[in-house]
Amino acid sequence: MQLSDVVTTSHTVAATSSRTAKVESLAACLRRAAQDGPDVVEVVTAHLSGALPQRRIGVSWRGLQGLPDPAETSTLTVEEVDAAATAIAAIGGSGSGAARSSAVRELFARATADEQAWLRGLITGETRQGAGDGVMLQAIAKAADVPDAAVRRAVMVAGFAGPVARAALAGGTDALESLTLEVGRPLRPMLAGSAPDVATALATLGGEVVVETKLDGIRLQAHVDNRTSPGTVRLFTRTLDEVTDRMPEITEALAALDVETLVLDGEVIALGDGGRPQPFQVTGARTASSADVDRLREEVPLTPYFFDLLHLDGEDLLDEPAHVRWERLAATVPPAWRVPRERTDDPQRAARFFTDLVAAGHEGVVVKDPALPYAAGRRGPGWVKVKPRHTLDLVVLAVEWGSGRRQGWLSNIHLGARDAESGELVMLGKTFKGMTDEMLTWQTERFSGLALDPADVEAGRSGQQWGVVPLRPEQVVEIAFDGVQKSSRYPGGMALRFARVLRYRDDKPVSEIDTVQTVRSLAGW
Repeated sequence: MQLSDVVTTSHTVAATSSRTAKVESLAACLRRAAQDGPDVVEVVTAHLSGALPQRRIGVSWRGLQGLPDPAETSTLTVEEVDAAATAIAAIGGSGSGAARSSAVRELFARATADEQAWLRGLITGETRQGAGDGVMLQAIAKAADVPDAAVRRAVMVAGFAGPVARAALAGGTDALESLTLEVGRPLRPMLAGSAPDVATALATLGGEVVVETKLDGIRLQAHVDNRTSPGTVRLFTRTLDEVTDRMPEITEALAALDVETLVLDGEVIALGDGGRPQPFQVTGARTASSADVDRLREEVPLTPYFFDLLHLDGEDLLDEPAHVRWERLAATVPPAWRVPRERTDDPQRAARFFTDLVAAGHEGVVVKDPALPYAAGRRGPGWVKVKPRHTLDLVVLAVEWGSGRRQGWLSNIHLGARDAESGELVMLGKTFKGMTDEMLTWQTERFSGLALDPADVEAGRSGQQWGVVPLRPEQVVEIAFDGVQKSSRYPGGMALRFARVLRYRDDKPVSEIDTVQTVRSLAGW
């Protein structure tokens, strides 16, 4: 299949705001891909989802600078791009940088200008076409003429849309139903809902519950397979990226377990003196780096904590009640690897457990129904997280035009606090989370009137320019966030974790916003 067909489809999808039209375009492309075989369907589905099947291939945006002039005519096929990506990902050892650069240049020399631009976005993960996971799954169902529900169920255990499209277009509903948990292939993790406090969480679930420690670490899905090669362990993050090579202490520990096959759900975290959790940034930096792993292992050792067991020795446990999975977990991994939890129906006892955990440096709790199965890939009704909520009143310094579904709206806002010593406004980060359509409509009108240069607004509305619109610093916004971390990206040297808009504070003047010093104190600096 020609790459130009995929690129044209992507542009068509990006150019319309109609969900139905997006689904139609994607489905038509998948049907054309199916004519070239199931392998091509799987690759095209990944590409149109904005991702490489290989996930990461070791090429950053810096590695895509100084590319050769584009080709005059389109000759690249999807199969050739996929083969090149696989080859580039496999390059390693001495001289790998030069070899990788040469391979990238060879690939891009065969791409037209349009294809080069699209490939850049695909490789760096910055493809923007306004077609999320839900749209692609609908397109697969339409292309294969199978029920939407069958596609959604299949992707939960298959992890990615590509294998699901392959099965659906090759074998229909029967092939989709045959997809099951596969040891060594990540499945989508179960997610938790939220509650403002422990009492509300208990009331939501009702009856006796388990109140479980919520660690401020990195979600980890661990697969152990000793069937053909003893000691085979693969580790995946919540985004299904493989991180096995970054955590040798975890793989070695899991390889020593007396099991044939095993799939665990949990977290890894870096602990400090006395077992107190290190700031999230420390764990995140350790797990994000694949350079000099042996040194990092000594300097920032990781500790695993598991809270669920999804498969054991050939038996899938997804549909078993949680208490059954926990019993199997307790019989499989050492006590030191299990997340601390309490079983209770007493809101006061649960609240004390929550308070003690937060005081010990943990993120909060997850309240769980012991009777429910594991809802892979969904925000299941049986998990409710509770975290202490921090809020700040900040000022909006600038705003960015949205893309995809938010095209035509001023969306991502730049947040500022006041430096109590200099009186200057200091940027702490950005957010587009927590905004309803009504809020986006309001803030587009409001911020258009606050623009320092009205030409920025007009250029954005006409589609001539998409970028930052600096504002007069007059609008106060109340922001909720989960924590503060150091960051060299912003002038204040720190950033807010998971910042989200609660409301705009028209009742509060900018003179009363929170200070940089207040934010630092929350982080204990």
